[in-house]
Amino acid sequence: MKPPGVWDHLPFFQQNWPAIRDRLKGLDDWLPGPALVFAALEATPPEKVRVVILGQDPYPTPGHANGLAFSVAPEVALPRSLKNIFTELRDDIGAAPASGDLSGWAHQGVLLLNTSLSVPPGDAGRHASWGWDRLARDAVTDAQRHGPLAFLLWGTHAQKAMAGLPRPQDLVIATAHPSPLSARRGFFGSKPFSRINAWLESQGRKPVDWAG
Repeated sequence: MKPPGVWDHLPFFQQNWPAIRDRLKGLDDWLPGPALVFAALEATPPEKVRVVILGQDPYPTPGHANGLAFSVAPEVALPRSLKNIFTELRDDIGAAPASGDLSGWAHQGVLLLNTSLSVPPGDAGRHASWGWDRLARDAVTDAQRHGPLAFLLWGTHAQKAMAGLPRPQDLVIATAHPSPLSARRGFFGSKPFSRINAWLESQGRKPVDWAG
């Protein structure tokens, strides 16, 4: 569970991570597990981040979480929130990835980071108070040093987690969460993917291939 070298200078890793690491070592099982816990940071180094999408914690069903927010292993059926994300994606740009594995987005500079990076099987939210949320703010602050960011903040949890961080030069798209409980209250029809690409192109930057 070694922090990715390009991120290990963050204050979180000096001040918060040792205690969290020790707590995880004392558990028999947790998700997504040691090999995937920092997958989001490993896939998207700070200087490559262009878009920030925040989730809450990993999927609590064994075999589902792959370390990226909202993403699942390629063979896993789409969870309900991700199914709604893909519905909006198709309505917005006419295409979606072939599976629920969003690593293609991560490799293009979309930071898919949960505010808690661990969860016990079947017990969503249990580690939310462990201090993981400091990492999300530290990571975003560090990425901002390299240029403007697009924040795609779905639901009040993500919006509160990033409160005060977006700058005038950043793009913020804040809507309801894609959960079936709230998607029809502002998520559907928000066209976030085409809006982000238009913003990137207005700066002379390459758009995200959201179907990749």
